[in-house]
Amino acid sequence: MRLHINIDHVATLRNARGTKYPDPVAAARMCLAAGAHGITAHIREDRRHIKDDDVARLKAELAGAALFNLEMAATDEMVAIARRTMPDVVTLVPERREERTTEGGLEVARSAPALSRHLALLKGAGIKVSLFIAPDLEQVRASHALGVEQIELHTGEYAHEKAGELDRLREAARVGHELGLEIAAGHGLTTENVPALMAIPEIVELNIGHAVVADAVFMGIGEATKAMLAAMKKGRAA
Repeated sequence: MRLHINIDHVATLRNARGTKYPDPVAAARMCLAAGAHGITAHIREDRRHIKDDDVARLKAELAGAALFNLEMAATDEMVAIARRTMPDVVTLVPERREERTTEGGLEVARSAPALSRHLALLKGAGIKVSLFIAPDLEQVRASHALGVEQIELHTGEYAHEKAGELDRLREAARVGHELGLEIAAGHGLTTENVPALMAIPEIVELNIGHAVVADAVFMGIGEATKAMLAAMKKGRAA
């Protein structure tokens, strides 16, 4: 089980005052020192948190040391950034400028031809591609049909305690695994709701950001990373 820390909201805090600190690259370094297995960052069209320079610096910092997962919308601009900076993984996510955070999963089953074209460009550059999707079997099967290596299941509804959502995640993970997909999960996860999710053995990676950065306000980002790792271990051992 891998834990990747999303350091977007370290950049959000930096951008609130237009300063150079806190530096998301320094935060990434501390998370890895505390035991995280990789770093995730989402570069948005409006650059509300992670900026182009952050992506380049994260790539330089993490090269050969830890996995760098770059989240982005499936657009020509973002694909060009990925092909230029070469992260280890690109996770394609839905994006609307007016949203506060990513809402729901990517529509894959009825995707436009542009999605296939963007996937081909990323895979042609040798970049591993993951699709951020709802735990819906139609979306899981459509993702497999597109030939991606990984899916990340949207856990937002689970985090909001929607009835039956853990079962949906369990079934989506099982079917995806049987199809040969690597299964990741993320969105809204905390030390309180992670342990129950660990009962799904097919999930091998979590991407968690907001809760870790929020906990870091009180305990520091290194200790917040360790607390999340402990919650994951507790769930796996149950």
